[in-house]
This record gives sequence, structure tokens and C-alpha cells, in this order.
Amino acid sequence: MDPIRQRVDAIRARSTGLENHLIDEYRAGSISRREFVARATVVGMSIPLAGFLASACGVDREDISKVDPKQTEPPQPGGTIRTGIGAPAGALDPVTANNEGALAVLGQSGEYLTWSDSQLKLRPRLAESWKPNSDGSVWTFKIRQGVKFHDGQSMSAEDVVATIDRLADPDGSSNALSVFAGVLSKGKSKAVDPSTVEFTLDAPNGNFPYLLSSDNYNAIILPKTYEGDWEKTFIGTGPWKLDDYEPEVSANYVKNPDYWDKTRQPVPDRHEVKFYEQEPALVLAMLGNEVDIVSHYSVSGGKALLTSEDVRTTEYSSSVHRQLHMRTDQEPFKDKRVRQAVALLVNRENLVNGLLDTKSDFGNDSPFAPAYRSTDKSVKQRRRDVEQARQLLADAGKDDGFQVQIDGWNGFEMPDYAQLVQDDVRPAGITIKLNITDAASYYGDATFGNSRWLDSNMGITEYGHRGVPNVLLGAPLKSDGTWNSAHFKNKRYDQLVAEYTAALDLGVQRRTARQIQELLLDETPIIFSYFYFWLAGARPEVSGYETTAMGHIDASQAGRVA
Repeated sequence: MDPIRQRVDAIRARSTGLENHLIDEYRAGSISRREFVARATVVGMSIPLAGFLASACGVDREDISKVDPKQTEPPQPGGTIRTGIGAPAGALDPVTANNEGALAVLGQSGEYLTWSDSQLKLRPRLAESWKPNSDGSVWTFKIRQGVKFHDGQSMSAEDVVATIDRLADPDGSSNALSVFAGVLSKGKSKAVDPSTVEFTLDAPNGNFPYLLSSDNYNAIILPKTYEGDWEKTFIGTGPWKLDDYEPEVSANYVKNPDYWDKTRQPVPDRHEVKFYEQEPALVLAMLGNEVDIVSHYSVSGGKALLTSEDVRTTEYSSSVHRQLHMRTDQEPFKDKRVRQAVALLVNRENLVNGLLDTKSDFGNDSPFAPAYRSTDKSVKQRRRDVEQARQLLADAGKDDGFQVQIDGWNGFEMPDYAQLVQDDVRPAGITIKLNITDAASYYGDATFGNSRWLDSNMGITEYGHRGVPNVLLGAPLKSDGTWNSAHFKNKRYDQLVAEYTAALDLGVQRRTARQIQELLLDETPIIFSYFYFWLAGARPEVSGYETTAMGHIDASQAGRVA
């Protein structure tokens, strides 16, 4: 017998029914090679094993990426790498951090159980492996041994349990409650032995490993004795140790001599992370050779980097988007036909090709971005149709149009987006007043009754990347969602999200996703016009760095080429 076939048969003999079903789906051509590898990592296969099976069990159906992330020339060891990021907002506390600048800092010295890369594959970090039970209600993680925190303490399963319980505590101030609420309760994480943690979930969850990954940026593993004051030590298990930190200015790091992963020892001697309050200053820093890498920049603010010969840009599809919500419990949006009409008036082609300079995927009024494996891409794309919009308004008794206010804040391209929507709806007699403020005024204290975001009739809100859509399906759209700015309540939707969340099988997820996509196209509580590409930049002589659409930057393997 062919030795490759023998090896495949041996692997299949010891694989679970779920893993074998996934292999069968790939062999049948139902999913692409990239989809197979990504999903295989979620259910617990290693990337090398998934890659071998992908090569052995089917023809090469690898998706064509918009990015060539390969940096082929090896960097020279030593020296200093300088990275520019948006300035962290507020205290650097792993429990409460809630912004891109803060998460980029957390990920320098801290590490996660798993790493969600730019292609949405899960890679082992502090967890060596993970497996679900038959219905995905219990997940068992094997915790890496021989890992030390920066203060010399050994990391164990008890540290993992303490970290996750801290984040899942409903009486605490954890920013990760948006991830864990209804998924994992405090006290349901158990250290079976020093190298094993068992998570008993509130309900089955087929994407649970993503919720313990770098996508849940608060979840860096901390000592069980942690009591706060993270800014004093930046304690973690990562390849970098804090050298000095100046709030609002920079955080500088040196190599961790006791780093556990001998294959990922830092290439540079030093990593300097510089903070920039505004994007124009970050762009000028890159153009002026103050930094070697920028972890993220926008199309609207960073056009000079896109066209500069001194900057090599990487881009890839992401789930980063803006939500244009409409209050389903208030006029003029109580009638779904009015909401449908507004969605039909928005000119997505102008947004993607003009505002975003083609650096974006089209949105289809649900959280299912094209980047997600489970998105059903056969669902018909909503496009501008002024005549149909007028008819819907007439059917809803609003043939003369109406007046409404859009609330938002003056970040990124959002003010321009608001103005374009204002122009797009005029042909149907809709008059929009813009109320664009600063972020603090818009978000308030982010609770119902005390926030323009959650209380406004119509508003534009930015949402960051997630490796799976679970949080985006729940918090902004479920009847009890903590971010439900549209005040959308639909029992059928809630049930479909529960079914999607519980599904371990990619095919089941995709079939359920189609039903969710079609329901949201019909109800249209939120307009999802686009999912923009993640842009990062580096000087041409720099290689080896890795960025993700979450905002993480891994410069441990970066350096200058000879």
C-alpha cells in the first residue's frame, strides 16, 4: 500500500468522528484547502497535521489571498526594531483593556493559550492542544509545561483557571464579559492536573478555542496571585520583558532570556513600541523613519503610506466594520420596510471603491464577513435600488420621506461615511441631520439610558476584528445583547444564533449562517456596508514581523535584511 495512504488511514483510525467528517468534506470538495486547515485547527488538529492531510486527501484548492505575507529574506539578528501603534487609552490592565493600542501592548509581554493568525488559523501557544467532547459543551486544553512568568514563577493549569475565572466574573470589571457572558461562567474552569484544564460551558460552542485566543485580547495568562497594577511589571510569559514604560509615549522591551519557545527566540535585542495619539502623527513617523513598522493604518488616513516607495504594505480581508444601526422600537424605523429602504439607498459601490479605495469587501447587512469560513457567499448581495426603496417607503406610509438624526464620533472614516449616507438617502425624500461628536460623548458610559451609542435612533459605530462571528452575532443583535443599539428582539434570530454557536461542524455552521444572513437581510436592524482590509506597513528592509486584524503585532522574529 502507498505509504502516504497508510499514514492517512492510521491518522483517520485515531481521529474523532468530527475530524473524519471534516476530512470527508474536504475530499468531496465542499470546502477549500484553506477552510479545511483553519477549521481543523479549531477542533484540535495541529497545523502540520492538517497541512499533511490537506495535501494527501485532495487536490490543491488553496484560496487565492489578497496578500502575499511571505517575507523570504531572513533578518539579521541583533539591533532594535521600532514599532508605531495608536496610543493606548486608559490604564494598561489586562482585565479592563478595551482598545487597539492597549491590546497591542498586552501582546508584547503577555501570551494567550492560542494565537489567531491573519488567516484565522489557530496556533498553539500556552496550550499545546485542545479537544471538545461530542457536543462541544466541554473542552479540554493541555497546558504547556516548562513555562515561566517573567518573575520566575512556573506557569500551571491553576494560573490558567485563575485568569479565565477573573475575566468571567460577572461582579468584576472584565472587558471580556462580552465574550464569556452566556458562554463560560466563573467557576466552570477546572484544573484537572498541573497540565490540564477542563472548561464546562454554559451551552455547546463549536468555536470556543477562538474565545481563549489572541482574539480575546484580555486573556493573556497571568499568575494566579495577580492582584492588579500590571503597569508596574507588564508580567507575562512572552518573549519580551519590559525595560521601561512612559505612559502616552512608549513601552520598550528587551529579550526574555528564559523564554520557553526555543524556536521563537527574539531576533532583535530590543523592541521599542512608540505611541501616537492621532493617525496623521503615526503616518508621519513612518514616512520620517521614526519607526520601522506600523501595526495598523486606515485607507482614509494613510494614503501616503499606500503610495510610498519607502513602505511595504500588507493587506488581508478582515471582519473590521462599521455598524449603522436603526432603532427597531422607535419611529421612523419600526417598520422593517423603512429599514430595508434605507439599506437599498446606501451606495456600497461608492463606499468600497471610493471611500475605501477598493481596500474592502462588501458587506451584506449581517456580521458574516467574507473572511469567515462559515459565511454562505451564495446569499444574494444587496445593492443600491432607489426605485425599490421608494416603493418600500410608500408601502410603509412614508412616501414623503422623513427626517432623522445620525449620531457618531469623529474617528477614522466614519464622518465621511455619515455624509455619504446623508447624500445617498436624499433621492427618497429622507433628510438626515449629522451629530458627530468626540468618542467620549458618543459612547458615554456604554449602558442603556446613558449612551448616544445605545440610545440613538440611528448611529454609526466601529467594530474591531474577530476570528469568528460569535460575539458579533450576540452582543449587538441578540434580544439580551449588551451592545444591542438597534433594540432588535427576534426569537427566531436568537434560536438560530444558539444553533450556530453550538455547531461543531463547518457544514452545519454554514447552513445555519445562511438562515441568519437571510433573516437579517429581511429585518435589517443594522446596515453592514463593508468589511475593510487590514493594512499594516513596514520599511522595505524589514522582514519577519507578523500582524493580525485584531491589532496585534509580533516583532519577535523581525529584523533588517542584509
